[in-house]
Amino acid sequence: MKLKLQTCAAVAILAIMLAAPTSARADAVSDWNAIAVQATVTAARPGPTGVIDTAMVQAAVYDAVQAIEKRYEPYYVEIPGASGSPVAATAKAAHDVLVSRFPAQTASLDMTYQQYLVSNGLLETDPGVAVGARAAAGIIALRACDGSFPVPAPPPFIGGTNPGVWRPTDSFPPAGPPPSGAPMLAPWLGFVTPFTLTRPSQFPAEPPPALTSRRYARDYNEVKALGVRENSDRSPQQTDLALFWAANYPVLWNTVLRDIAGARVDNISDSSRLFALADMAMADAIITSWNTKSFYVFWRPITAIREGHTDDNSRTDRDANWIPLINTPNYPDHTSGANNISSAALRSLELFFGRDRMNFSVTTTNTGPTENDTRTFRRFSDARQEVVDARIYQGIHFRFADEDARKQGIQVANWAFENFLRPLHGHHDDDDDHDH
Repeated sequence: MKLKLQTCAAVAILAIMLAAPTSARADAVSDWNAIAVQATVTAARPGPTGVIDTAMVQAAVYDAVQAIEKRYEPYYVEIPGASGSPVAATAKAAHDVLVSRFPAQTASLDMTYQQYLVSNGLLETDPGVAVGARAAAGIIALRACDGSFPVPAPPPFIGGTNPGVWRPTDSFPPAGPPPSGAPMLAPWLGFVTPFTLTRPSQFPAEPPPALTSRRYARDYNEVKALGVRENSDRSPQQTDLALFWAANYPVLWNTVLRDIAGARVDNISDSSRLFALADMAMADAIITSWNTKSFYVFWRPITAIREGHTDDNSRTDRDANWIPLINTPNYPDHTSGANNISSAALRSLELFFGRDRMNFSVTTTNTGPTENDTRTFRRFSDARQEVVDARIYQGIHFRFADEDARKQGIQVANWAFENFLRPLHGHHDDDDDHDH
């Protein structure tokens, strides 16, 4: 029975991948990105932590492809004299990293890999397979002690009870994650070794405003009015926007990457670079956010508004029964992980293509009551702004936590783009031409 289930899983993954519309399939890099993201979902990695696994896949794929294509500098693994099919190298690199991260999925991943080679007319003896294996082994070794699978697991973190300090919060019907009173999710995440940054705290955020300040009162009263579940000041359009962005962000942004790559990137070398830049930036942005959360341990709106009488600010009236539109995630407020990862993804795209303006669509992963499952944008910056506003309409963040996270995500993406995966000497950096 177990083998049958694994076989079905492998067939299902491959069928979904091959049935995807052409516009969503740039090449093997895009195909294996979809497989990697599905593997993180199947493994039920906590919260956004699956983006670390995906970033490892994309780093290995990038080094494997560039060892053969030789257009951009390697991220970590150098393979002199590499040859063979970059498609075979991509498949093998991705497969090996995924098996190392999710050994329980080995049988289904093995079958997916073998079927992928066959469907692309490739043999296991193709030299590209050995290139992919070497790239994967190098990235696996590099990340072996990165802290992303901490053993033993750290003790639960529950914050504190002083004004301004985060503590576990309640959930309310309609039911949804996390469970009421859950301790901080993945408290180790802010201390994982980054992919491109020198340290998790390289881009620190400004501290939250003082509880007694006008800025704090302004943002407090904004989320109190716009983020409450019932009788809010939100318009129907704002409520729909909030529900749309109540999403799985690593899944959502990798889908956007595949769609844009399929439409605008016409070669596997550039595709490998785009996915590696974006996913490593997203991973480092999440690490940055969690590091900031762990440093400031700032309370969420649900706690702040219910405890408004304790903050010594005459402008913040308490509402002891206040409930947010969506259930509050179980980690501190400042800074917003959703905005950190979204800004990193969108800024990576902006830098790769050399412009903010581009028509693209985003499809939510939320299966709830949204008016439209897909939203269309004309600028990457417009989508960044929507995520800032949405987290306030959802009732789970103060505006300062969203805006500071947006800044952090942009800083992380800038750093990755400026310092990694640069063109090799003698190759023109034609990022601006990738959409031709």
